[in-house]
Amino acid sequence: MKELNGSELAGFIKERQAKQVRALRQAWHIQPRLAIVTDTENPVIETYMRLKQRYGADILIDVEIHRAEAGQVLGVINALNNRDDVQGIILQLPISNPRQTEELLESIRIDKDVDGLRQRTDFQAATPTAINWLLAGYGIDLKGKKIAIIGRGRLVGAPLEKMWLKSGIDATVFEKGDDLSQLINYDVVVSATGVPGLITDRMVKPKAVVVDAGTASEDGKIVGDVSDEVRLREDILITPKKGGVGPLTVSALFDNLITACLKIANQAKD
Repeated sequence: MKELNGSELAGFIKERQAKQVRALRQAWHIQPRLAIVTDTENPVIETYMRLKQRYGADILIDVEIHRAEAGQVLGVINALNNRDDVQGIILQLPISNPRQTEELLESIRIDKDVDGLRQRTDFQAATPTAINWLLAGYGIDLKGKKIAIIGRGRLVGAPLEKMWLKSGIDATVFEKGDDLSQLINYDVVVSATGVPGLITDRMVKPKAVVVDAGTASEDGKIVGDVSDEVRLREDILITPKKGGVGPLTVSALFDNLITACLKIANQAKD
């Protein structure tokens, strides 16, 4: 198995971001601050919020976690929209009432939507950006490849499909109930369903590129969509169990936050 190691790439990006944040603080007296809003408690969410806090601390960005009661999230977001010292807001998904997801995402001010999940947004969605960075970092050219996306979720599948279509890259999206045995015909497979072990060895073409962007909690551990048998293959290029898309997703999120702060600095300059 050859690995697509996102942690290594994230390390280089983090060095560049740390320099940008120092410049913002010293030249423009801007202290970048990210606010995370959640109304749900589960191990996966807690892990991801801790990762964002740790990453922020490494590059001198403040990360606030706002724990709201169910039904109070909109009020928390509106208050953060009005805070000049908060340049980025993210709604940590999933929330307790998934039917409110769209309304709450759309309530985030467009210039603070650093996860890039509004219908109209100033930013690229973080996880699809991370997937593009990962593939580019390993020199994988998608042009002319047969590409499959498993799942059309709000965080990964839907925005990734949209991003690739804009770039002229055609991908087939497989959803719940589709025949996944057809994946054997695809050169690049990106899975983001949150169904542990969904992608089996028989579904993966020889010499395929496999990006596991799925996350679920199983026995207290975070697991992906790809079964362990796939990872025994020596002929494929695949993200590792840890350190694949995740680290670069966090990098992309903070890149968007830094971009938001740079826009503020440029407006002040004008």
